[in-house]
Amino acid sequence: MPFITANDGTELYWREWGSGAPMLFISALGCGSSMWDYQFAEFGERGMHCISLDRRGHGRSDQPPHGYDFDTFADDLATFIERRNLNELTLVSHSMGSGDIVRYLTRHGSKRVARIILLSPTTPMLLKTQDNPRGMPREQFEALWALWRRDYPSWVENALPPFFVPETSPAMMRWGTTILQASVPVALACSRALVEADFRAEMRRIDVPAMIVHGERDRSVALEVAGLPSAELIPECRLKIYPGAPHGLLYTHMEQLHADMWDFMGER
Repeated sequence: MPFITANDGTELYWREWGSGAPMLFISALGCGSSMWDYQFAEFGERGMHCISLDRRGHGRSDQPPHGYDFDTFADDLATFIERRNLNELTLVSHSMGSGDIVRYLTRHGSKRVARIILLSPTTPMLLKTQDNPRGMPREQFEALWALWRRDYPSWVENALPPFFVPETSPAMMRWGTTILQASVPVALACSRALVEADFRAEMRRIDVPAMIVHGERDRSVALEVAGLPSAELIPECRLKIYPGAPHGLLYTHMEQLHADMWDFMGER
């Protein structure tokens, strides 16, 4: 059965496609592993073993009342990677998944990891503080959480168009709502963990090849808040900025992204 049991007994669902060198995809906040369907199709055909784990509280995984913090997310990843005996991994994340990867590397080491690819990351720190002036004010997040508690579907509807580009088909946008597979309490808990996280010191310790891809028109997490400072902190990180690309660049700029990812994975 495609489930593994986490250290606290939580049952975590995982899926796979293809065979070959392993790629483990880490999803965004609120999203199940189905968000990677197009990447599974692409890289499975290129001879890669594509794998994704539903984060606790997401998709088909259990929804325990606890454990929505990056230490636990990293431990869940480590349990899965060790149980499946995965090595020479390419770790790929979107949005919040970047924090899962960074915490996994600094908490469990990089011996099983060949490289990392962070798409539209939320690292290194979202909250604006005296020593992080590029962040966003806490009041902005408090207003967001109040809206989620009151009317989460209206937020989804309004956030959908800027996640894509005007040329995106209505059908693709409708499909975009189906990848949201977490309850409001889980989304709130994950978002609070994300806003409180500070990965700046950890990112300086990353010792595997890294590539960041961020959209110049990202309205969810601005390039200046996340992509640029993340690339500055990771040693010898490659940064690719896509002009006009939104937060959902893995759908809107699919062909370019897949080519860049493949080139990066082919380097030694």
